[in-house]
Amino acid sequence: MLRRARTIAAFTALVAALVVLAEDPFGEDCRTHEYPPSGIRFKGVVPEYIINLDLPPSERWVQVASEKKKELRLTIQACKEIISAFFPSHKFESLLEAKMRWLGNTLPSPFQEEIKGIASASGIPLGEVVLFNVFYEIFTVCVSIVAEDKTGKLYHVRNLDFGLFLGWDIKNSSWTITQHLKPLMVNLNFQRNNKTVFKSANFAGYVGMISGVKPGAFSLTMNERFSLDGGYIGIFEWLIGEREGWWMSFLTRAVLENGTSYDDAKDKLVNSRLLAPAYFILGGNKSGEGCVISRSRSKTLDIWNLDAQKGTWFVLETNYDRWKDPFFLDDRRTPTAKCLNKTLQENISLPRLYDVLSTKPMLNKLTVSTTLMDVSEGRLETYLRNCPDPCSPW
Repeated sequence: MLRRARTIAAFTALVAALVVLAEDPFGEDCRTHEYPPSGIRFKGVVPEYIINLDLPPSERWVQVASEKKKELRLTIQACKEIISAFFPSHKFESLLEAKMRWLGNTLPSPFQEEIKGIASASGIPLGEVVLFNVFYEIFTVCVSIVAEDKTGKLYHVRNLDFGLFLGWDIKNSSWTITQHLKPLMVNLNFQRNNKTVFKSANFAGYVGMISGVKPGAFSLTMNERFSLDGGYIGIFEWLIGEREGWWMSFLTRAVLENGTSYDDAKDKLVNSRLLAPAYFILGGNKSGEGCVISRSRSKTLDIWNLDAQKGTWFVLETNYDRWKDPFFLDDRRTPTAKCLNKTLQENISLPRLYDVLSTKPMLNKLTVSTTLMDVSEGRLETYLRNCPDPCSPW
């Protein structure tokens, strides 16, 4: 009887341990004192370039493309090798390049001219540069946060995770494309008349925007929203001539470049038709100006607004609708909220938010970089990341 009791107790303990493991196999206690960045989780800072909007679109990216052409070429080649693994045919590769070149000629201005300028300056075929510019519509997972401190000051941060299922590098224990993208990460200062219009953390050679801040006005990040009616459908529609929607990264670029205020940016993000479903995470410069906009391709499904007076002092988005449970193998939402609540609103700051995004599984094998933004100061910082083992693959 005693042996049986011990067996049952041991079995119960094992089941409990497995349940805990299943809930968070790569989790850890919330990190502290990670900022200023250093140590094994930090891989370096990124270079900064000026994009002169007064130049013709074909000339704006010449310096970036010239200096980053080697890294861009290697990344595109890695993408092509992954595609070739599924479609091992030179004929298909030639057809894809031709179709992407044709697609490039259908893109709206100024993006079409900018992409052609990048191809010319880098010596990379136009179709391959177009391929690089459409990948974000399909293959990304991220964490974005807008938080308000006790004084009403707003902070906006994000981990950029890219490369899901795009080849596993056994030697480096990482996703192949993720590793290739890190040397392409740059900070961009878009200027007109020698004055900053907006700043962005971006991939060299990618003309859409995924993270940006318009000093004194608003900050914006974009996360992919998984849906059956996804980016593949929108791209297919574009190919057959149905071109009513925005490429989502082109919309964020247009909003950052031309938006005049938080409310103006919010209106455009809520009401514009898209090629792919998305989450837009928007921060302003006044108390309460922050939201997550959940979008289908045709309409807005939900707007989650900051309301610190009612206890909602932060909003966050990974890649799942907030009214649904996240996929059980990819719950970054719960640990993010846990670390934010543990930090407390009175202690919130960019360094403390960097701590949150340095905690596994928010930091994972897909994480290319962490970007910190302060709209009131026009501040944008980007740091390359590394996730030491044991680390979640996503």
